[in-house]
Amino acid sequence: ADGMAAVPGPEGRVVLVCNQELSPGSKGAGAFGDDNENLGKLPKEDLYDWGQGEMPSLGGTTNIVYNAQTGVVERKFLSLAGTVRNCAGGPTPWGSWISCEETTQRIEGPIEKDHGYNFEVPATPEIGRAAPVPLKAMGRFSHEAVAVDPRSGIVYETEDTGDSLIYRYIPDAPGKLISGRLQALAVIDHPGLDTRNWEEMLVSPGEPLAVRWVDIENVESPDNDLRIQGFEGKGCARFARGEGMWYGRDAIYFVCTSGGRKKKGQIFRYHPSPHEGTADESKAPGTLELFVEPNDGDLVDNADNLTVSPFGDLIVCEDGSGENNLVGVTPAGQIYRFGHNRMNNSEFAGATFSSDGQVLFVNIQHPGTTLAIYGPWDQRRSDG
Repeated sequence: ADGMAAVPGPEGRVVLVCNQELSPGSKGAGAFGDDNENLGKLPKEDLYDWGQGEMPSLGGTTNIVYNAQTGVVERKFLSLAGTVRNCAGGPTPWGSWISCEETTQRIEGPIEKDHGYNFEVPATPEIGRAAPVPLKAMGRFSHEAVAVDPRSGIVYETEDTGDSLIYRYIPDAPGKLISGRLQALAVIDHPGLDTRNWEEMLVSPGEPLAVRWVDIENVESPDNDLRIQGFEGKGCARFARGEGMWYGRDAIYFVCTSGGRKKKGQIFRYHPSPHEGTADESKAPGTLELFVEPNDGDLVDNADNLTVSPFGDLIVCEDGSGENNLVGVTPAGQIYRFGHNRMNNSEFAGATFSSDGQVLFVNIQHPGTTLAIYGPWDQRRSDG
């Protein structure tokens, strides 16, 4: 279990859409049994990659219908099948989940299709599989997460490599992701800016950097080189393993899990232009800001997934080398720990709140446990 979102369902129910970060060889952990013996129960066309029936891709998503009043899971079912390493993703304002493949697997042997795409999954309580249609125009790369700005409909994307870009996708029609334009972030007057701060502090916390967005070509990228095209050919900024991303407080927040001098992670904040994605954007460009870079594993140890809470703080899932925690970050950048995984050393993942703000849902990635943590969260409300 990895990335996840909570969407309001009928009669007060919560519909969770939860990623399954599995590869073709992950038989025992998949939906089809220890030896894929249940594979035949699904029509072949329900899977994106059947793997010639020998090595089906075992990633996908599960929809969970939860009654927050009784604490009962009333229904759960496979909602996307046949994909690879569905890591994180993001909710849409129109009630779906974008599930992201963290891979660039090509057609090879029994693998029938290229991977490295996003897929859209309805957050429905009704049993059924999403049509496994890759959103190819959103780019083929090692995806991690997305965030949709509800004001513009633009989708922002992270890439999980040590030399990654930050992308945005402008759909041709709002809410229709099958076609659109892919761009990558560049910092005005700083071509090829290395935001990772590994060797030198080139980006300082709190410093607003004006941004421009550069068109990316050949987005299906058979050579897995979009980040090279953007950085070397177009002067785009370079980031340290883009991970979780979420929209909130009129901004896009995203994590770079190995950023900073000690590679303990960074959190960035992007404020879109009031003319985001239009011809007038250059009159008032969006701004990028390094929100926090603690360089201290006692504060945050390799932040990964994150969400923006109803009370304004960020809730961050650690994916560190030892014990892992849930970490809060106030709007003023103050960091505090409030949850600790005592089960094992697996990472927290998929933090997300119910729409009424009463329940925080989060996964422990292994063995795939989903927790519902009840408030009172409104007592954490911060003014700064």
